[in-house]
Amino acid sequence: MCGRFTLTETIAKLQLLFEFEYAEGEVLPRYNIAPSQNILAIIGDGKQRIGRQMKWGLVPFWANDEKIAYKMINARAEGIDSKPSFKGPFKSKRCLIPADGFYEWKKTEEGKQPYRFIMKDEKPFAFAGIWDTWHKGENPITSCTIITTGPNEVTEDVHDRMPVILKESDFEDWLNPRFNDTEYLKSLLDPYPAEKMDKYPVSNKVNSPKNELAELISPLR
Repeated sequence: MCGRFTLTETIAKLQLLFEFEYAEGEVLPRYNIAPSQNILAIIGDGKQRIGRQMKWGLVPFWANDEKIAYKMINARAEGIDSKPSFKGPFKSKRCLIPADGFYEWKKTEEGKQPYRFIMKDEKPFAFAGIWDTWHKGENPITSCTIITTGPNEVTEDVHDRMPVILKESDFEDWLNPRFNDTEYLKSLLDPYPAEKMDKYPVSNKVNSPKNELAELISPLR
């Protein structure tokens, strides 16, 4: 699964890297992003990319209660095109979720040890996500979820799932709502190449989403 991640780059740098327009205010460095919080997501209309703030935890348009979001922070790649909550968004509401690291916890004799996973070049990357808008409450809620897949060689000794990280060459097809080659899109949901990733242990202060400090991303000594 993916239950916490980081995004510490400036919005200006992210716009250069992911080539999107953004008009929703400041984006502060985040060191411990948790479910139910607003996160930056990038959508496309086939012509341009647009950055939006969305709630992390999908609330499908048909849901009776927004609390369903707590069970929808991740969507398994396996069967994503057939499950009621995900098949509609997977068809036409796909998004990129920028990040520069994510956390997972490894079980040890001393307890659970958090690890941060990053790219070896330390550059931001994009999770594969899907999104939807719910209109049954007092105010509309636009929300998203991160797609997960099996582990690669870097993540497998910590957790048996990892978030889907898309290659830059696949961004355009993923974001185009009119591109609906289901089998091809599903083929993009494989584990990211392990040789491009790295990991290191971090402080257990990351266990609490109340902690939002730069020191959380420092390697544990």
